[in-house]
Amino acid sequence: MAASAAALRQLQEMPKDELEHLAEDIGVEPHEFKPQDLASAIHERRQMIAALDRAAMLDVVRWGRRPVPANASREHLAKEIAKIKSMRFSGLSQPGLIVLAVMRGIKLHGNEDERELTKSLKKQEGLFRRFNRKRRAWIGSIVSNMIAPDESDEDYKFLPPQPGASGNAPSALREGSIKDEIEEAGLIGGLASRVKKTADSYLNQKLDEIELRIDRKLDEIDNRLAEWRDKEVANRIRILKVTLWASVIVAGLSLVYSYVQLYFPHK
Repeated sequence: MAASAAALRQLQEMPKDELEHLAEDIGVEPHEFKPQDLASAIHERRQMIAALDRAAMLDVVRWGRRPVPANASREHLAKEIAKIKSMRFSGLSQPGLIVLAVMRGIKLHGNEDERELTKSLKKQEGLFRRFNRKRRAWIGSIVSNMIAPDESDEDYKFLPPQPGASGNAPSALREGSIKDEIEEAGLIGGLASRVKKTADSYLNQKLDEIELRIDRKLDEIDNRLAEWRDKEVANRIRILKVTLWASVIVAGLSLVYSYVQLYFPHK
């Protein structure tokens, strides 16, 4: 209880622009609340997210093709789910539909089946948004046929796990086509998203190549240092052996000299 009150107080102390940005990230519309009520709405939203089934959230992320670390937190998953605008619900499990409906602000009674959940989600879209989505889908189909007629879904993996996070997830997802991206984000947004993904993939590939080269160079340097270290140790051992033998010889000569002086004194 104290932790909850402290979290709410921390939200209330945040600047207005940061609070609105945080609200948008987790699916809360800032303009629907008065400034003094926005912090409470975000706090309630966070509590609701913390109570969601993480496996179901991963189902939604997988269905929505959002690249996230396999051990992402619930709030991170919720932020990615809030970005999903797709209305194609095929392949999404019933727990995933429940999570998506809750994240989109649909009131549930708890006994809805997949058909009822899908109907509620489509009803929430509204006529004008549905018309705009159909228009974007039509444009996406034209663009897809022009620039990627043979495009097929490809498998991709979650991002590398984040240090300090927890949780497990399946390792493979499917990346959507450019047609789907244009349908969800519009022509400019879909093309920009595809260009960004292509650039990120190219940069990641080059970074991997650079990392491999650096690793090879480090291995070479390590091997040379090991060779130099072995030679240095061998030289030091050789010097120690020579010094030891020289000391033994000098000690022997000194002993012989003392023996001669003792038993054969000079007359």
